[in-house]
Amino acid sequence: MHYHLIGICGTAMASLAGMLQARGHRVTGSDENVYPPMSTMLEALGIPVREGYKPEHLSPAPDCVVVGNALSRGNAEVEETLNRRLVYRSQAEVVKEEFIRGRRSLVVAGTHGKTTTTSIATWVLERGGLNPGFLVGGVVQNFGTSFRVTDSDYFVIEGDEYDTAYFDKGPKFMHYLPEVAVVGNIEFDHADIYPNLDAVKLAFRRLMNLVPSNGRLVAGWDSAAVREVVGEMGDRLHTQLETFGTCDDARWQARDIDYTSGEMTRFRVFRDGAEWGEFEMPLIGDFNVRNCLSVIVAAEAWGVSRAEIKDALATFQSVKRRMQVRGRERGVTVIDDFAHHPTAVRETLRALRDKYTGGRIIAVFEPRSATSRLAVFQREYAEAFRPADHVVISTVFARERGSAYGQLLDTDALVREIAARGRPAFCLDGADAIVAHLAPVLREGDVVAVMSNGGFDRIHEKLLDALRVGSQ
Repeated sequence: MHYHLIGICGTAMASLAGMLQARGHRVTGSDENVYPPMSTMLEALGIPVREGYKPEHLSPAPDCVVVGNALSRGNAEVEETLNRRLVYRSQAEVVKEEFIRGRRSLVVAGTHGKTTTTSIATWVLERGGLNPGFLVGGVVQNFGTSFRVTDSDYFVIEGDEYDTAYFDKGPKFMHYLPEVAVVGNIEFDHADIYPNLDAVKLAFRRLMNLVPSNGRLVAGWDSAAVREVVGEMGDRLHTQLETFGTCDDARWQARDIDYTSGEMTRFRVFRDGAEWGEFEMPLIGDFNVRNCLSVIVAAEAWGVSRAEIKDALATFQSVKRRMQVRGRERGVTVIDDFAHHPTAVRETLRALRDKYTGGRIIAVFEPRSATSRLAVFQREYAEAFRPADHVVISTVFARERGSAYGQLLDTDALVREIAARGRPAFCLDGADAIVAHLAPVLREGDVVAVMSNGGFDRIHEKLLDALRVGSQ
Protein backbone atom coordinates (compact mmCIF):
# COMPACT_ATOMS: atom_id res chain seq x y z
CA MET A 1 0.00 0.00 0.00
CA HIS A 2 0.90 3.65 -0.35
CA TYR A 3 0.53 5.50 2.96
CA HIS A 4 0.80 9.30 3.05
CA LEU A 5 1.36 10.79 6.53
CA ILE A 6 0.26 14.40 7.11
CA GLY A 7 2.40 15.76 9.95
CA ILE A 8 5.05 13.09 9.44
CA CYS A 9 7.76 14.78 11.52
CA GLY A 10 5.95 14.29 14.82
CA THR A 11 7.69 11.70 17.01
CA ALA A 12 4.90 9.11 16.80
CA MET A 13 4.18 9.76 13.12
CA ALA A 14 7.83 9.48 12.07
CA SER A 15 8.12 6.22 13.99
CA LEU A 16 4.98 4.92 12.28
CA ALA A 17 6.48 5.88 8.91
CA GLY A 18 9.54 3.77 9.66
CA MET A 19 7.39 0.87 10.81
CA LEU A 20 5.23 0.95 7.69
CA GLN A 21 8.31 1.02 5.50
CA ALA A 22 9.76 -1.96 7.41
CA ARG A 23 6.51 -3.80 6.70
CA GLY A 24 7.06 -3.24 2.97
CA HIS A 25 4.70 -0.36 2.29
CA ARG A 26 5.45 2.75 0.26
CA VAL A 27 5.52 5.80 2.56
CA THR A 28 5.44 9.52 1.81
CA GLY A 29 4.71 12.46 4.06
CA SER A 30 4.45 16.18 4.55
CA ASP A 31 5.00 18.62 7.39
CA GLU A 32 5.48 22.34 7.82
CA ASN A 33 8.06 21.84 10.58
CA VAL A 34 10.77 19.71 8.99
CA TYR A 35 13.72 19.61 11.39
CA PRO A 36 15.94 17.10 13.25
CA PRO A 37 15.89 14.61 14.77
CA MET A 38 12.83 13.21 13.00
CA SER A 39 13.68 14.77 9.63
CA THR A 40 17.16 13.23 9.63
CA MET A 41 15.76 9.84 10.66
CA LEU A 42 13.26 9.93 7.81
CA GLU A 43 15.99 11.02 5.38
CA ALA A 44 18.18 8.13 6.50
CA LEU A 45 15.28 5.76 5.88
CA GLY A 46 14.78 7.20 2.39
CA ILE A 47 11.23 8.34 3.13
CA PRO A 48 10.39 11.45 1.06
CA VAL A 49 9.06 14.40 3.07
CA ARG A 50 7.44 17.37 1.33
CA GLU A 51 7.61 20.68 3.16
CA GLY A 52 4.33 22.45 3.78
CA TYR A 53 0.77 21.23 3.29
CA LYS A 54 -0.51 21.32 -0.31
CA PRO A 55 -3.33 19.51 -2.13
CA GLU A 56 -0.93 18.33 -4.84
CA HIS A 57 0.93 16.24 -2.26
CA LEU A 58 -2.01 13.83 -2.52
CA SER A 59 -1.58 13.20 -6.26
CA PRO A 60 -1.50 10.48 -7.26
CA ALA A 61 -3.96 9.42 -4.57
CA PRO A 62 -2.43 7.30 -1.77
CA ASP A 63 -4.24 4.17 -0.59
CA CYS A 64 -4.49 5.62 2.93
CA VAL A 65 -3.90 9.09 4.39
CA VAL A 66 -2.73 9.12 8.02
CA VAL A 67 -3.71 12.33 9.79
CA GLY A 68 -1.52 13.44 12.71
CA ASN A 69 -3.26 14.47 15.92
CA ALA A 70 -1.82 18.01 15.76
CA LEU A 71 -3.81 18.73 12.59
CA SER A 72 -7.33 20.11 12.30
CA ARG A 73 -9.90 21.18 9.76
CA GLY A 74 -8.61 23.92 7.50
CA ASN A 75 -5.34 22.16 6.80
CA ALA A 76 -4.96 22.07 3.00
CA GLU A 77 -4.23 18.33 2.83
CA VAL A 78 -6.96 17.43 5.32
CA GLU A 79 -9.46 19.37 3.22
CA GLU A 80 -8.23 17.71 0.02
CA THR A 81 -8.55 14.28 1.66
CA LEU A 82 -12.16 14.97 2.62
CA ASN A 83 -13.14 16.59 -0.68
CA ARG A 84 -11.80 13.65 -2.70
CA ARG A 85 -13.30 11.04 -0.35
CA LEU A 86 -9.88 9.45 0.23
CA VAL A 87 -9.43 6.75 2.87
CA TYR A 88 -8.00 8.32 6.02
CA ARG A 89 -7.03 6.98 9.42
CA SER A 90 -5.39 8.16 12.63
CA GLN A 91 -1.89 7.11 13.64
CA ALA A 92 -3.31 4.93 16.42
CA GLU A 93 -5.75 3.18 14.09
CA VAL A 94 -2.99 2.24 11.66
CA VAL A 95 -0.77 0.95 14.46
CA LYS A 96 -3.65 -1.21 15.69
CA GLU A 97 -4.48 -2.79 12.34
CA GLU A 98 -0.95 -3.11 10.91
CA PHE A 99 1.04 -4.10 14.00
CA ILE A 100 -1.16 -5.12 16.94
CA ARG A 101 -4.23 -6.93 15.62
CA GLY A 102 -3.78 -10.68 16.17
CA ARG A 103 -0.77 -10.24 18.47
CA ARG A 104 -0.33 -10.19 22.22
CA SER A 105 -0.20 -6.55 23.24
CA LEU A 106 1.34 -5.01 26.35
CA VAL A 107 0.07 -1.43 26.78
CA VAL A 108 1.91 0.76 29.29
CA ALA A 109 -0.23 3.65 30.52
CA GLY A 110 -0.32 6.19 33.33
CA THR A 111 0.26 9.89 33.86
CA HIS A 112 3.96 9.44 34.59
CA GLY A 113 6.69 7.00 33.61
CA LYS A 114 5.16 5.56 30.43
CA THR A 115 8.18 5.98 28.18
CA THR A 116 10.67 4.60 30.69
CA THR A 117 8.44 1.69 31.67
CA THR A 118 7.69 0.78 28.05
CA SER A 119 11.40 0.86 27.30
CA ILE A 120 12.20 -1.38 30.25
CA ALA A 121 9.48 -3.79 29.11
CA THR A 122 10.86 -4.03 25.58
CA TRP A 123 14.31 -4.92 26.91
CA VAL A 124 13.05 -7.42 29.49
CA LEU A 125 10.94 -9.22 26.89
CA GLU A 126 13.84 -9.15 24.44
CA ARG A 127 16.19 -10.76 26.97
CA GLY A 128 13.39 -13.22 27.72
CA GLY A 129 13.50 -14.38 24.10
CA LEU A 130 10.09 -13.00 23.03
CA ASN A 131 11.53 -10.75 20.28
CA PRO A 132 8.82 -8.08 20.71
CA GLY A 133 7.89 -5.40 18.24
CA PHE A 134 7.52 -2.05 19.96
CA LEU A 135 6.60 1.61 19.69
CA VAL A 136 7.88 4.00 22.36
CA GLY A 137 7.70 7.77 22.74
CA GLY A 138 11.46 8.06 23.09
CA VAL A 139 14.71 6.46 21.95
CA VAL A 140 15.30 3.16 23.77
CA GLN A 141 19.07 3.19 24.12
CA ASN A 142 19.37 -0.61 24.30
CA PHE A 143 18.01 -0.66 20.74
CA GLY A 144 19.00 2.81 19.53
CA THR A 145 15.51 3.43 18.16
CA SER A 146 11.94 4.24 19.18
CA PHE A 147 10.31 1.40 17.22
CA ARG A 148 10.85 -2.10 15.89
CA VAL A 149 8.87 -4.42 13.64
CA THR A 150 9.24 -8.17 14.17
CA ASP A 151 7.39 -11.34 13.21
CA SER A 152 6.82 -12.38 16.84
CA ASP A 153 3.45 -12.63 18.56
CA TYR A 154 4.38 -9.89 21.05
CA PHE A 155 4.05 -6.13 20.81
CA VAL A 156 4.80 -3.47 23.43
CA ILE A 157 3.43 0.05 23.13
CA GLU A 158 3.33 3.23 25.15
CA GLY A 159 -0.34 3.94 25.87
CA ASP A 160 -0.85 7.68 25.56
CA GLU A 161 -4.02 9.15 27.11
CA TYR A 162 -3.82 12.18 24.79
CA ASP A 163 -6.48 12.41 22.08
CA THR A 164 -6.13 10.56 18.79
CA ALA A 165 -7.10 12.92 15.94
CA TYR A 166 -9.41 15.80 15.16
CA PHE A 167 -12.04 13.20 14.16
CA ASP A 168 -11.37 10.96 17.19
CA LYS A 169 -11.10 12.82 20.50
CA GLY A 170 -10.70 9.65 22.56
CA PRO A 171 -7.32 8.56 23.99
CA LYS A 172 -4.84 6.81 21.73
CA PHE A 173 -4.61 3.88 24.14
CA MET A 174 -8.18 2.87 23.34
CA HIS A 175 -6.90 1.50 20.00
CA TYR A 176 -4.14 -0.76 21.32
CA LEU A 177 -5.99 -4.01 22.16
CA PRO A 178 -4.24 -4.74 25.48
CA GLU A 179 -3.81 -8.30 26.66
CA VAL A 180 -1.77 -6.85 29.52
CA ALA A 181 -2.30 -3.25 30.58
CA VAL A 182 -0.04 -1.46 33.04
CA VAL A 183 -1.60 1.58 34.71
CA GLY A 184 1.16 2.89 36.92
CA ASN A 185 -0.48 6.07 38.23
CA ILE A 186 -3.26 8.54 37.49
CA GLU A 187 -3.20 12.30 38.08
CA PHE A 188 -4.75 15.32 36.46
CA ASP A 189 -2.80 16.36 33.35
CA HIS A 190 -3.43 17.56 29.78
CA ALA A 191 -5.68 20.44 30.76
CA ASP A 192 -6.19 21.15 27.05
CA ILE A 193 -7.92 17.77 26.69
CA TYR A 194 -9.42 16.92 30.10
CA PRO A 195 -11.46 19.38 32.19
CA ASN A 196 -10.72 17.68 35.52
CA LEU A 197 -9.38 14.56 37.24
CA ASP A 198 -12.72 12.76 36.94
CA ALA A 199 -12.46 12.97 33.14
CA VAL A 200 -8.95 11.50 33.28
CA LYS A 201 -10.14 8.68 35.53
CA LEU A 202 -12.99 7.91 33.13
CA ALA A 203 -10.49 7.49 30.28
CA PHE A 204 -8.42 5.02 32.30
CA ARG A 205 -11.54 3.16 33.41
CA ARG A 206 -12.39 2.64 29.75
CA LEU A 207 -8.88 1.32 29.10
CA MET A 208 -9.21 -1.16 31.96
CA ASN A 209 -12.50 -2.33 30.47
CA LEU A 210 -10.69 -3.44 27.29
CA VAL A 211 -8.45 -6.01 29.02
CA PRO A 212 -9.73 -9.56 28.34
CA SER A 213 -10.54 -12.07 31.04
CA ASN A 214 -7.41 -14.09 30.23
CA GLY A 215 -5.25 -10.96 30.38
CA ARG A 216 -3.85 -8.88 33.22
CA LEU A 217 -4.42 -5.42 34.63
CA VAL A 218 -1.20 -4.40 36.40
CA ALA A 219 -2.29 -1.56 38.69
CA GLY A 220 -0.03 0.84 40.60
CA TRP A 221 -1.36 0.61 44.14
CA ASP A 222 0.68 3.58 45.41
CA SER A 223 -1.59 5.80 43.31
CA ALA A 224 -4.80 6.75 45.13
CA ALA A 225 -6.56 7.51 41.85
CA VAL A 226 -5.69 4.08 40.41
CA ARG A 227 -7.21 2.45 43.49
CA GLU A 228 -10.31 4.60 43.10
CA VAL A 229 -10.77 3.70 39.44
CA VAL A 230 -10.34 -0.03 40.11
CA GLY A 231 -12.75 0.26 43.02
CA GLU A 232 -15.30 2.11 40.90
CA MET A 233 -15.23 -0.72 38.37
CA GLY A 234 -16.05 -3.35 40.98
CA ASP A 235 -17.64 -6.43 39.38
CA ARG A 236 -17.28 -4.80 35.94
CA LEU A 237 -13.54 -5.49 35.98
CA HIS A 238 -13.52 -8.69 33.91
CA THR A 239 -9.80 -9.45 34.01
CA GLN A 240 -7.13 -10.60 36.42
CA LEU A 241 -5.94 -7.82 38.71
CA GLU A 242 -2.29 -7.63 39.79
CA THR A 243 -1.45 -4.80 42.19
CA PHE A 244 2.09 -3.51 42.71
CA GLY A 245 3.88 -0.82 44.70
CA THR A 246 5.86 0.02 47.81
CA CYS A 247 2.72 0.07 49.98
CA ASP A 248 1.91 -2.73 52.41
CA ASP A 249 -1.26 -3.98 50.73
CA ALA A 250 -0.05 -4.45 47.14
CA ARG A 251 0.22 -8.05 45.98
CA TRP A 252 3.64 -7.32 44.46
CA GLN A 253 5.89 -5.15 46.66
CA ALA A 254 9.31 -3.57 46.32
CA ARG A 255 11.14 -3.44 49.64
CA ASP A 256 14.60 -2.62 51.00
CA ILE A 257 15.42 -0.12 48.24
CA ASP A 258 19.14 0.72 48.32
CA TYR A 259 20.65 3.64 46.38
CA THR A 260 24.06 3.48 48.06
CA SER A 261 25.59 0.55 46.14
CA GLY A 262 27.68 2.34 43.54
CA GLU A 263 26.00 2.90 40.18
CA MET A 264 23.16 0.45 40.79
CA THR A 265 19.89 0.65 42.70
CA ARG A 266 19.03 -2.59 44.49
CA PHE A 267 15.63 -3.77 45.75
CA ARG A 268 13.84 -6.94 46.80
CA VAL A 269 10.50 -8.05 45.36
CA PHE A 270 7.81 -9.81 47.39
CA ARG A 271 4.64 -11.48 46.09
CA ASP A 272 1.84 -12.31 48.55
CA GLY A 273 4.29 -11.58 51.38
CA ALA A 274 6.92 -14.09 50.24
CA GLU A 275 10.23 -12.99 48.74
CA TRP A 276 10.19 -13.48 44.95
CA GLY A 277 13.59 -12.13 43.92
CA GLU A 278 16.31 -9.52 44.33
CA PHE A 279 17.08 -7.11 41.49
CA GLU A 280 19.32 -4.22 40.55
CA MET A 281 19.06 -1.48 37.94
CA PRO A 282 21.13 1.52 36.82
CA LEU A 283 18.19 3.93 37.40
CA ILE A 284 17.47 6.06 40.45
CA GLY A 285 14.31 7.08 42.27
CA ASP A 286 11.43 5.24 43.92
CA PHE A 287 9.34 5.91 40.82
CA ASN A 288 11.80 3.93 38.69
CA VAL A 289 11.67 1.07 41.18
CA ARG A 290 7.90 1.05 40.69
CA ASN A 291 8.38 1.19 36.91
CA CYS A 292 10.61 -1.87 37.07
CA LEU A 293 8.23 -3.66 39.41
CA SER A 294 5.33 -3.22 37.00
CA VAL A 295 7.43 -4.75 34.21
CA ILE A 296 8.41 -7.67 36.45
CA VAL A 297 4.71 -8.42 36.98
CA ALA A 298 3.91 -8.15 33.25
CA ALA A 299 6.93 -10.21 32.18
CA GLU A 300 6.13 -12.94 34.68
CA ALA A 301 2.62 -13.16 33.22
CA TRP A 302 4.18 -13.85 29.81
CA GLY A 303 6.54 -16.52 31.11
CA VAL A 304 9.85 -14.63 31.31
CA SER A 305 12.02 -16.22 33.97
CA ARG A 306 13.33 -14.43 37.07
CA ALA A 307 16.90 -14.88 35.89
CA GLU A 308 16.10 -13.31 32.53
CA ILE A 309 14.28 -10.40 34.21
CA LYS A 310 17.21 -9.86 36.56
CA ASP A 311 19.72 -9.81 33.71
CA ALA A 312 17.59 -7.39 31.67
CA LEU A 313 17.09 -4.88 34.48
CA ALA A 314 20.79 -4.86 35.30
CA THR A 315 21.72 -4.14 31.66
CA PHE A 316 18.99 -1.60 30.86
CA GLN A 317 20.43 1.59 29.35
CA SER A 318 17.60 4.04 30.10
CA VAL A 319 15.91 6.40 27.67
CA LYS A 320 17.14 9.63 26.16
CA ARG A 321 15.89 12.72 28.01
CA ARG A 322 15.06 10.78 31.20
CA MET A 323 17.64 11.98 33.75
CA GLN A 324 20.18 11.77 30.94
CA VAL A 325 23.64 13.13 31.75
CA ARG A 326 24.42 15.48 28.86
CA GLY A 327 27.93 16.31 30.02
CA ARG A 328 30.29 17.36 32.79
CA GLU A 329 32.46 20.48 32.85
CA ARG A 330 34.43 21.98 35.74
CA GLY A 331 33.00 19.28 37.99
CA VAL A 332 29.42 20.35 37.18
CA THR A 333 27.01 17.67 35.92
CA VAL A 334 24.31 18.79 33.47
CA ILE A 335 21.25 16.57 33.26
CA ASP A 336 18.40 16.62 30.74
CA ASP A 337 14.98 15.46 31.87
CA PHE A 338 11.51 15.48 30.31
CA ALA A 339 9.72 16.31 33.59
CA HIS A 340 6.99 18.93 33.27
CA HIS A 341 4.15 17.84 35.58
CA PRO A 342 4.76 18.91 39.23
CA THR A 343 4.80 15.29 40.43
CA ALA A 344 7.45 14.41 37.84
CA VAL A 345 9.48 17.49 38.78
CA ARG A 346 9.37 16.57 42.47
CA GLU A 347 10.25 12.91 41.93
CA THR A 348 13.10 13.76 39.55
CA LEU A 349 14.63 16.17 42.05
CA ARG A 350 14.19 13.71 44.93
CA ALA A 351 15.92 10.99 42.93
CA LEU A 352 18.82 13.29 42.07
CA ARG A 353 19.11 14.27 45.72
CA ASP A 354 19.40 10.58 46.65
CA LYS A 355 21.98 9.94 43.92
CA TYR A 356 24.17 13.04 44.21
CA THR A 357 24.63 13.54 47.92
CA GLY A 358 27.71 15.75 47.91
CA GLY A 359 26.71 18.81 45.89
CA ARG A 360 23.93 21.25 45.25
CA ILE A 361 20.94 20.39 43.08
CA ILE A 362 20.19 23.27 40.69
CA ALA A 363 16.71 23.01 39.13
CA VAL A 364 16.03 24.72 35.80
CA PHE A 365 12.45 24.49 34.56
CA GLU A 366 10.71 25.59 31.37
CA PRO A 367 6.88 25.73 31.51
CA ARG A 368 6.26 24.50 27.97
CA SER A 369 3.62 21.75 27.85
CA ALA A 370 -0.03 22.71 27.49
CA THR A 371 -0.65 22.04 31.17
CA SER A 372 2.58 23.38 32.69
CA ARG A 373 1.95 26.73 30.97
CA LEU A 374 -1.25 27.08 33.01
CA ALA A 375 -1.82 28.30 36.56
CA VAL A 376 -3.70 25.09 37.37
CA PHE A 377 -0.61 23.73 39.21
CA GLN A 378 0.70 27.06 40.59
CA ARG A 379 0.68 25.86 44.21
CA GLU A 380 1.92 22.33 43.39
CA TYR A 381 4.98 23.63 41.54
CA ALA A 382 6.07 25.66 44.55
CA GLU A 383 6.16 22.47 46.60
CA ALA A 384 7.68 20.37 43.79
CA PHE A 385 10.94 22.33 43.84
CA ARG A 386 11.54 21.79 47.56
CA PRO A 387 14.34 19.17 47.02
CA ALA A 388 16.41 21.70 45.00
CA ASP A 389 19.01 24.08 46.47
CA HIS A 390 18.70 26.71 43.73
CA VAL A 391 15.79 27.16 41.31
CA VAL A 392 15.55 28.95 37.96
CA ILE A 393 12.19 29.17 36.22
CA SER A 394 12.07 30.27 32.60
CA THR A 395 9.26 32.51 31.46
CA VAL A 396 6.29 30.61 30.05
CA PHE A 397 6.98 29.27 26.56
CA ALA A 398 5.13 31.24 23.85
CA ARG A 399 3.58 33.44 26.51
CA GLU A 400 2.62 36.03 23.90
CA ARG A 401 0.15 33.56 22.41
CA GLY A 402 -1.62 33.12 25.73
CA SER A 403 -3.80 30.05 26.22
CA ALA A 404 -7.31 29.09 25.27
CA TYR A 405 -7.50 26.77 28.28
CA GLY A 406 -7.07 29.14 31.22
CA GLN A 407 -4.83 31.61 33.02
CA LEU A 408 -1.10 31.22 32.45
CA LEU A 409 1.33 30.24 35.19
CA ASP A 410 2.55 33.28 37.14
CA THR A 411 6.28 32.57 37.14
CA ASP A 412 7.14 35.71 39.16
CA ALA A 413 4.75 34.67 41.91
CA LEU A 414 6.11 31.12 41.74
CA VAL A 415 9.71 32.17 42.35
CA ARG A 416 8.61 34.43 45.21
CA GLU A 417 6.87 31.49 46.87
CA ILE A 418 9.87 29.21 46.35
CA ALA A 419 12.20 31.88 47.77
CA ALA A 420 9.92 32.29 50.78
CA ARG A 421 10.57 28.61 51.52
CA GLY A 422 14.26 29.32 51.98
CA ARG A 423 16.00 28.71 48.67
CA PRO A 424 17.28 31.08 45.98
CA ALA A 425 14.82 31.30 43.09
CA PHE A 426 14.84 33.36 39.91
CA CYS A 427 12.61 33.89 36.89
CA LEU A 428 14.62 34.53 33.72
CA ASP A 429 13.64 34.95 30.10
CA GLY A 430 14.97 32.01 28.12
CA ALA A 431 18.05 29.85 27.77
CA ASP A 432 20.66 32.56 27.15
CA ALA A 433 19.68 34.55 30.24
CA ILE A 434 19.66 31.40 32.36
CA VAL A 435 23.12 30.34 31.16
CA ALA A 436 24.49 33.83 31.85
CA HIS A 437 23.05 33.64 35.37
CA LEU A 438 24.25 30.11 36.19
CA ALA A 439 27.71 29.83 34.63
CA PRO A 440 29.46 32.22 37.09
CA VAL A 441 27.86 30.74 40.24
CA LEU A 442 28.18 27.01 39.55
CA ARG A 443 30.88 25.13 41.43
CA GLU A 444 32.40 21.67 41.48
CA GLY A 445 29.95 19.01 42.63
CA ASP A 446 26.85 20.88 41.48
CA VAL A 447 24.17 19.04 39.50
CA VAL A 448 22.05 21.08 37.10
CA ALA A 449 18.72 19.41 36.29
CA VAL A 450 17.18 20.96 33.18
CA MET A 451 13.51 20.01 32.94
CA SER A 452 11.44 20.67 29.83
CA ASN A 453 9.35 18.69 27.36
CA GLY A 454 10.89 20.64 24.47
CA GLY A 455 14.29 21.60 23.06
CA PHE A 456 14.66 24.62 25.40
CA ASP A 457 16.83 26.45 22.84
CA ARG A 458 19.77 24.01 23.29
CA ILE A 459 20.28 25.16 26.87
CA HIS A 460 22.27 22.04 27.83
CA GLU A 461 24.89 22.59 25.13
CA LYS A 462 25.01 26.33 25.83
CA LEU A 463 25.60 25.79 29.53
CA LEU A 464 28.31 23.17 28.97
CA ASP A 465 30.01 25.49 26.43
CA ALA A 466 29.91 28.38 28.91
CA LEU A 467 31.44 26.21 31.63
CA ARG A 468 34.10 24.98 29.21
CA VAL A 469 35.06 28.51 28.20
CA GLY A 470 35.13 29.60 31.83
CA SER A 471 37.65 26.91 32.68
CA GLN A 472 40.15 28.07 30.04
